[in-house]
Amino acid sequence: MLIEICVCTFRRPSLAETLHSLGRQVLPEGTTLRIIVADNDQTPSAQDLVTRVAQDLPFHVHYVHAPSRNISLARNACLDAAKGEFLAFIDDDEVAPPNWIADLYALIVEGPYDAVFGPAMAEYPDSAPEWIKQADYHSNMPTRRNGTVQTGHTCNALIRTNAPCFAGQRFLLEKGRTGGEDTEFFFRAWRAGAHFAISDIAKVYEPVEPSRLAFRWIAKRKFRSGITYGRLERGRLSLAKAAVSLCVTILKIAYCLLRALLGVFSSTTRNFWLLRAVFHSGVITSILSVKEQELYG
Repeated sequence: MLIEICVCTFRRPSLAETLHSLGRQVLPEGTTLRIIVADNDQTPSAQDLVTRVAQDLPFHVHYVHAPSRNISLARNACLDAAKGEFLAFIDDDEVAPPNWIADLYALIVEGPYDAVFGPAMAEYPDSAPEWIKQADYHSNMPTRRNGTVQTGHTCNALIRTNAPCFAGQRFLLEKGRTGGEDTEFFFRAWRAGAHFAISDIAKVYEPVEPSRLAFRWIAKRKFRSGITYGRLERGRLSLAKAAVSLCVTILKIAYCLLRALLGVFSSTTRNFWLLRAVFHSGVITSILSVKEQELYG
């Protein structure tokens, strides 16, 4: 049974530590591991690093140059290169504990499920603002909605490559620079009949870059999340229901701004409600079909 791990990368030296952590994986009985690295830079800038690190790993590493500075193209390159029954995803700035892949695998075969997701836990430097650490804005936690897992993320996932819900599915190139391409991909699979689950123990860890420890960066991420959420919802709404949703979302923004005003002397409270307002602003943008801002590339 072949399990493959996809790592899409773009000019990140942290890729070396990610690969070393994958080399320490304790595999489930009866399985083998192969690592696929998709380099999204216009030049094959990660090739030398991958070649050097691969010499120290006990598993085969397959390098793919997927130039375009579009993360969806890199993810699709991994789908094309995959040969195994299972394909995992992890980011190039994350570190996986030795039992990570085994924990995901145990859950996906137990279900059985078409895909399973785990938490990506942020690791903050001591210099991080307290309001950011308290609210933990940088961790990526898979969620259930009304008891059902409807979508997930590629920072910590394992899928069955031969599941009917993934047949012919691709990551959308038009979302490869705006973000949210993974949420949309898995939601589309869920609409096609996929069954998902969450492993609370299969965690990966991501040191937070100092450049991301700012209100502006978090706000951009929240705004994009609101757009993605709104567009997924909008696909199920009639024109009349979309109009109602727009009015409700405006009221939510007003409520969030009021709560931010009431908590103006607490940076944790004030920023929490301001960021909720930003998220709902993204939802409004999706309802009005405003073009998404490019955050990556």
